[in-house]
Amino acid sequence: MSAIYTCCEENRRAAVELHPTLNGIDYLEVLDLDAPAGSPRQRTLMLRLLKPVPAGLTVDNVRIDGGERIRRVGIEWVGIASAPPAQATAAEAAFFTALPEADHVLLVRTDTAGDFSTYRLHLVQGAGNDAPLPDFDPRLSAIDFAFKVECPSDFDCAPRHDCPQEPPPPPDIHYLARDYASLRRLLIDRLSRQMPGWRDRSPADLATTLAELIAYVGDQQHYQLDAVATEAYLHTARRRSSLRRHALLVDYAMHEGCNARAWLHLEVSGAAFALPADLRFLTRVPGVPARIVPASPDERAARQAGPLVFEPMHGATVRIEHNDFDFYTWGDARCCLPVGATAATLRGHWPDLAVGDVLIFQEVLGPLSGAPEDADPAHRHAVRLTAVRAFDGTDPLVDPLDDSPITEIRWHADDALPFALCLSAETDEAHGSVLIEDVSIALGNNILVDHGRSIVDEALGSVPAARLQYPALAGDPCDRAAPEPLPPRFAPRLAEGPVTRQGTVLKTTVAHGLHSSERLTFDPEAPAAAALVWRTAEAVPAITLESTLGSSVEPWRARRDLLVSRATDTHFVLDTEDDGSAWPRFGDDRHGRRPDSGTAFTASYRVGNGPEGNVGAGAIAHVVTTEGRIVAVTNPLPATGGVAPETAAELRRHAPQAFRTQERAVTPADYAEVTERLAGVQRAAAALRWTGSWHTVFVTVDRDGGAPVDEAFAATAVAHLDRYRMAGHDLRVRDPIHVSLEIDLLVCVEADAFRSNVRRGLLEVLGSRLRPDGTRGLFHPDNFSFGQTVFLSPLYAAARTVAGVASVQVTRFQRQGQSDPTPLADGFMPLGALEIARLDNDPNFPEHGVLRLTLHGGK
Repeated sequence: MSAIYTCCEENRRAAVELHPTLNGIDYLEVLDLDAPAGSPRQRTLMLRLLKPVPAGLTVDNVRIDGGERIRRVGIEWVGIASAPPAQATAAEAAFFTALPEADHVLLVRTDTAGDFSTYRLHLVQGAGNDAPLPDFDPRLSAIDFAFKVECPSDFDCAPRHDCPQEPPPPPDIHYLARDYASLRRLLIDRLSRQMPGWRDRSPADLATTLAELIAYVGDQQHYQLDAVATEAYLHTARRRSSLRRHALLVDYAMHEGCNARAWLHLEVSGAAFALPADLRFLTRVPGVPARIVPASPDERAARQAGPLVFEPMHGATVRIEHNDFDFYTWGDARCCLPVGATAATLRGHWPDLAVGDVLIFQEVLGPLSGAPEDADPAHRHAVRLTAVRAFDGTDPLVDPLDDSPITEIRWHADDALPFALCLSAETDEAHGSVLIEDVSIALGNNILVDHGRSIVDEALGSVPAARLQYPALAGDPCDRAAPEPLPPRFAPRLAEGPVTRQGTVLKTTVAHGLHSSERLTFDPEAPAAAALVWRTAEAVPAITLESTLGSSVEPWRARRDLLVSRATDTHFVLDTEDDGSAWPRFGDDRHGRRPDSGTAFTASYRVGNGPEGNVGAGAIAHVVTTEGRIVAVTNPLPATGGVAPETAAELRRHAPQAFRTQERAVTPADYAEVTERLAGVQRAAAALRWTGSWHTVFVTVDRDGGAPVDEAFAATAVAHLDRYRMAGHDLRVRDPIHVSLEIDLLVCVEADAFRSNVRRGLLEVLGSRLRPDGTRGLFHPDNFSFGQTVFLSPLYAAARTVAGVASVQVTRFQRQGQSDPTPLADGFMPLGALEIARLDNDPNFPEHGVLRLTLHGGK
């Protein structure tokens, strides 16, 4: 396990070369065009070491990984160039012994010439033991190479590190205006027509005040006159409880928003300790210390300022040595963790760092100036560790070059770095061009907190005795029956609001072939990114009730509705209004249990919800606790996830559409539409066939990015479709039919342009990958789907956008391997219902489409 770095210098190689005993790989050559007569091309690897090759190396000490089309590369023999093995021919032996410093060259003969992709050669201790050879540097015990280096290619072999920019978010515009605001606008417009000279629109102006007063009175009168009629219909109802019940009639659940979450860093001192359970964190209040003692003058002063309260979602053990960590760059300078990195090395020996811990990477110095104030606040990222290596056997892990203690870490792939994180840098000329280290650090002692203040054991009163009665049903209507008490309605109102709504994540487990799942507000095994992603519609209220009747004490749990609750279930629904007021609603002894008269209730809940909790980075600055070992707290990353409750206008738009959402699949079009609801599916097509015994639905899926329909995805798709399919319909998921294209272009290059630059630009614009600016190439898989006709006009338009192109002409446009002039003459190529155009122009897979460029002119 080693770190992933991108370094601008190779100080490590020079240091190992000067070391008296350490050896390592210098470079590797593939013997191709210069091979002696009779020697196989591209099958002899000449691995040059910094020091002489150790004696006794065998094929078990060399391992080759990688490849795309050819994945298994075997090794026939190995030897030293100064003493070639017996398997080498006379011509080869003469060639090898004539090499400069032949005793530094290890010869490796493979059984295949590989493909066009990158392979990696490792020097290991033997079969089943991947440790580096004795006295070999672990950083120089492996090397990447390609068998086809001398093959002509239009691609640059240098690695690319693109940082595509995110497209700006669309503006949040609200087009609907109703009620008081609409009346006020109408009155202001009317006054402007009646009084052309009126210019003062301030709230203190008498005309504005009168207009607002009339609008207010008009809104109240309208509500009073039409209250009963308006609450009877979805498009006119105003009370939130009425809107929620109307939406449930069409199986749509109105959401009440969600609270915000943030990763919080604690700076501690002293010995390791577990965090207390009653911690509270406050947003910044000027003049108040970082640690606030409960019930102290400082807490009273903080409460008067009205800060937001955050509380921890889980416990943790914190240590002073985990306050922050430095990255280890193996002696190199100007290094960074690239985009997508999932591993790194920390400086120092950290045996208490464990799998499941969350680290926050943070840039603390400006790479160009070295000043803390120039650090990019966007370069902060939380990761959950999946592997920690602090020991080599029983000894602490060290750098063999200078015995510096190190700790290697790895984190979830879902937490891969979204940006390049600079570890060491060189300042610009204005700041002295000096090398600086520890540009970024890793913060430990991190916990997940969410917005909301706890209220414990609030008394809600007791269920009153029945006062009304009604006659019981009898067989003969003329017989008088004894009256029975009418159960009272008990809906106590909570003292504070709005009640916190917490997002939930789905944790799925597999046991004995059966799938089971449960909803959690926090999953300690999930990636750090997953803790901040959930569906707002599935947020649950943070409230529990406790009932007491005599000596019986029972807990009551909140549910979104009582439709699936049994008569004995102690469930309730928390009804809320637009002003944040809330009260529990109990069952009727059919759907949920009805509490008996005399039952006393207490409530424990949290207050704080919505987007106000989305505070910025560094906004949380105080902790309320008696634990003196907590020195300071801060949130390096902003709090996210806070969403306002769904408005009446949003409900009226969404609920009717939810009613029209297909929840069963009968026709092939139904199966295709349901499949497209899966994440990562661009398009789907379905066909229903009689197989002789039953009907089978064949679903063809076009995944995002052209990803294959592998066995794992097919199983996921079948499990998703199973809840919608008709009884008697079998399911099969398969790949689309790809149509590889063959296109030749004749390009005239402008006189002042370089042909190589034009070729590179054309391959990028007409390619199948993401461009450096984040846009797609013309033949990116997401630009084409089932039955989509391929036209020549977009190809001409894209080619003309490349600087230096004077003119372009398509000379061949056909299905690969099928000589057909019709598409070129027509200017388009029609495809079948299940066919998708493809042009990857990949030398490893030439059958996936070919683009040939013939350039004339230019320089």
